[in-house]
Amino acid sequence: MSAVTTRKQPADGADPRLDDHDYQALLVVSFGGPEGMDDVIPFLENVTRGRNIPRERLADVAHHYELFGGVSPINQQNRDLIAALESELSAHGIDLPVYFGNRNWDPYLEDTLREMRDAGIQRSLAFFTSAFSSYSGCRQYREDIYRAQLAVGPEAPEVLKVRTFYNHPGFVEANAARVRDALARIPEERRATTSVVFTAHSIPTAMADQCRYADQLAETARLVVEAAEAGSYSVVYQSRSGSPHTPWLEPDVCDHLRELRAAGATDVVVSPVGFVSDHIEVLYDLDVEAADLGRELGLNVVRAGTAGTHPAYVSMIRELIEERLGDSPERPTVGRFGPNPDVCATNCCLPGTDKPSPWGTPT
Repeated sequence: MSAVTTRKQPADGADPRLDDHDYQALLVVSFGGPEGMDDVIPFLENVTRGRNIPRERLADVAHHYELFGGVSPINQQNRDLIAALESELSAHGIDLPVYFGNRNWDPYLEDTLREMRDAGIQRSLAFFTSAFSSYSGCRQYREDIYRAQLAVGPEAPEVLKVRTFYNHPGFVEANAARVRDALARIPEERRATTSVVFTAHSIPTAMADQCRYADQLAETARLVVEAAEAGSYSVVYQSRSGSPHTPWLEPDVCDHLRELRAAGATDVVVSPVGFVSDHIEVLYDLDVEAADLGRELGLNVVRAGTAGTHPAYVSMIRELIEERLGDSPERPTVGRFGPNPDVCATNCCLPGTDKPSPWGTPT
């Protein structure tokens, strides 16, 4: 029993047995979202627990969900991703059952780890639905897993994540394909002057100072533009929350759209490259607010899709798994930076503040 307990690790600390390739499952780890109006307030209470968020603020955010019937597409999109991934793994002879666990909604990580324990799973890989290094997108998920392991008990499976994939050619190609599709919706004679605006969830600058989030976003944007053979581009942020007195990463996407229009732009492609699926914040911030602003300004705003279940993205996940199974010595990347390590460094991606964003960086 004690030998099993020592396999658990908190957010800090390298696993000493990374040369052991005996993994028995894959755990897809995500943020979670409500699937009906009755779920919305309980979900938001989960997200903000311990943060003393005023009830009025929860009601404001709940309104975003009301516009879509209280259903965030994130859970279904993860189920679709898992189905595509199961087919991909089977086609390549990889016999790993795929499990699904969320931070803030059903299926909760604790319940999933209990299910894995009961199925005899002792050691699992984990894929986080977040391409970039940050507290909310990586370290906090590792903390979530550790808390779930403690709750399940000493027989809970060991869980080790695959590497961060912001510069993996599969992720770049999936987003480049979405940008190409969006550009194709703009009249041909205006495409050369169309700017691509890449968006990501904003985080407090104090948090950004503790990780490579902004640098990685900039690199992915550069690589996607190059692969899509697009023109000018910029990286902006969305979904800011919290006190207006706390500095967050800028510029805001809507502020930037105003600047582009004032400079004479007639068309823009907005690519939410910081997200891997279309969930409520993507739908509301871009398909409602940014789209409404575009109509007000006379600016044609065309929204590109996210990686979703693009075949290049699904293949990328399979390749990351193969790396850890020991079947593939290659660790493919593109661009100026090499592959991220399998094990996060001690004290990486700290929150940078005593009160990290209650909204996290949903994926």
